[in-house]
Amino acid sequence: MSEQPSPDELVLSSATLRVTISPFGARVTSVLAPDRDGRQGEVTVGPADARGWLDDVAYLGASVGRVANRIRHGHFSLDGVEHQLATGPDGHTLHGGPGSFDRRAWTVRSHTERPAGGEVELALVSPDGDNGFPGRVEVTAGYVLDGDLLTITYRATTDRTTPVNVTNHTYWNLAGTGSVEGHLVTVHAGRYVPVDEDLLPTGELAPVDRTPFDLRQATPIGRHLRDGHPQLLRAQGYDHTLVLDEPVTGEALRPAARLHDPASGRTLTITTDQPGIQFYSGNFLDGSVRYRGGAARQGDAVCLETQYFPDSVNQPQFPEIWLSPGEVYESRTELRLSVE
Repeated sequence: MSEQPSPDELVLSSATLRVTISPFGARVTSVLAPDRDGRQGEVTVGPADARGWLDDVAYLGASVGRVANRIRHGHFSLDGVEHQLATGPDGHTLHGGPGSFDRRAWTVRSHTERPAGGEVELALVSPDGDNGFPGRVEVTAGYVLDGDLLTITYRATTDRTTPVNVTNHTYWNLAGTGSVEGHLVTVHAGRYVPVDEDLLPTGELAPVDRTPFDLRQATPIGRHLRDGHPQLLRAQGYDHTLVLDEPVTGEALRPAARLHDPASGRTLTITTDQPGIQFYSGNFLDGSVRYRGGAARQGDAVCLETQYFPDSVNQPQFPEIWLSPGEVYESRTELRLSVE
């Protein structure tokens, strides 16, 4: 079992899972899940102590926004008005810009515990002009645990048209520690979003056929990492959005991804109402930070972030992420942790 949560953390427990949520960044700080022998173990990556969350620059478990992923040069045009966002060292905007949703103290609206799990709702106000974004946005993050199922829901409203695309950035390692290159990953996607040298989309939605992005059958994460494919070289691994197949008619959620650790038997199955999933193989983990169980390096964790496509504000052929007054943005993702 993990250490006791700090006083501001919120715990949801069922007969199988124990999920810990922090209002700092509305983030998942811990998930304990059983292996095939019933032994509970940590399956997310987090810092070794509480101070590490404050120093985190990798978005560990965080809710990221107002717009997840990258915006080219931190710039977009809306109704003839040019908007310049705060940018990072590379000159682009990532995950809403510096000091965004992942660095804010969210307000706890509710925390309800039940025998089968419980729920947490957190809220945040992003003011007009926040990192250059127009409009005042009110956003909520909801976590509901029911047995072996964790549901994450984001909702947002605005008083002025603005882009919104929020996701959760949990790093998964179903073995607890060590490499995830032996984990088997399946992604229900026939296309992916190629990127340029700055990891910004080229605008193409390319077929995955005969590429390392064809993950429609269970594939070890490490199988293609060193193939020398130009896209993997640019990103130093996987850091790409895959375009999820359409849901079955009448179904609200579509199958997104499945992650399986053969050694422990733990399996993570993801369904979502979002059109894409960012598959990130932890390429920028460099061993410089002390995590639970030791230093984490490239290939020691994987992120599967359900979301809209990167730089959608500058790619009119991509699904729109504009939110206008009177509308409600909503994102729903279900994560089921089971054993095989």
